[in-house]
Amino acid sequence: MPLAKLKTILTHATENGYGVLAANTFNYETVKWAIQAAEREKMPIIVQFYPGFNGFIPQAIISEIAITLAEEATVSVAVHLDHSTSYDVAVSGIRDGFPSVMVDGSSLPYEENVALTAAVKRAALVFDVDVEAELGRVGSGASLDDITNSDLYTDPAQAQDFVAKTNCDALAIAVGNAHGPYVQTPALDFDRIKALRKALDLPLVLHGSSDIPDDQMQETVRLGISKYNLATEYFRAYRNELEKAMTKGDAYGLANAVEEPVIEFLRSKIRLLNPNKFSL
Repeated sequence: MPLAKLKTILTHATENGYGVLAANTFNYETVKWAIQAAEREKMPIIVQFYPGFNGFIPQAIISEIAITLAEEATVSVAVHLDHSTSYDVAVSGIRDGFPSVMVDGSSLPYEENVALTAAVKRAALVFDVDVEAELGRVGSGASLDDITNSDLYTDPAQAQDFVAKTNCDALAIAVGNAHGPYVQTPALDFDRIKALRKALDLPLVLHGSSDIPDDQMQETVRLGISKYNLATEYFRAYRNELEKAMTKGDAYGLANAVEEPVIEFLRSKIRLLNPNKFSL
């Protein structure tokens, strides 16, 4: 199957009642394993890269790797730049070949977030690039306030205004979720998700999907969220398997030893996001 557009994949997921795993990656293996897991489950997947990892591998290189593997895949694969916090970073993703980018102005005052997101969307339109935005504070799982203070969550009425003014293609929302390990088990605001789904006619995104209980994850799928960012649990699974395999010889032996268990971990996450048993 050809490389797929982010919005195309997410719209299809919304219409067919499943969620799409958006796996953060940082090298060839993490890209390859994510796509292999999706192929075995016969489901679409999003491979994404956080610009903060540029010191480890330049985003232009990871973009080329991901796009090459996506074009050879047997399922739909989107390649996405995650969490650009400025116009320059988002546009650098467009320059480096990402078919979609996220711009995160959620820490800015509302009107500045609108202006930043709209500016990125105008540039992206020139190159047929999809744009994910964020509204509400998806902070740190280490901060109790970030996950329990509903004043920081996404407001449905404001979200309607935001989408109308920015023309973004997908919206990351704050509903009790946060990035990184959680200081306590999150309790997502399902009523707010319902209200946001009713108010908005575009795909919704859940950042901080790691370590959210399975029953809550599946309920958010049923309520209409389409994209699920996964970094912490993916990288932890990789590390845990490396620790188990430390006696397997050289680095090549280690990589081979961890491949299957990590792919199986990703498959379990893809199945979790597919409560209605949809298959391509």
